[in-house]
Amino acid sequence: MPKITVIQKDGTPKSIEAQEGWSLMEITRDADVPEIEGVCGGSMACATCHMIVHPHWADKVEALDNEKTAEENDMLDLAHDVCETSRLGCQIRMSKELDGLV
Repeated sequence: MPKITVIQKDGTPKSIEAQEGWSLMEITRDADVPEIEGVCGGSMACATCHMIVHPHWADKVEALDNEKTAEENDMLDLAHDVCETSRLGCQIRMSKELDGLV
């Protein structure tokens, strides 16, 4: 099973087994990452699954049918500490090609 590494706000890395086909929001929420709430359940109606994709991975994520849409950018306007590689976790689907994602 693929894995992702989440760097939590306190700097602590957390390795998580990531079910293929699930969104990063579902994966991190179910792994009890406290910073990820996913209040809207993945309907892109909030920004509580805001995460920052490591710059090394950003292009690869987009190339795997996880493009950032105008609607996602609008929701990110509601999030704190947004940067160039900010994404909504509900909009990124896990695949074996993303094994090792940070």
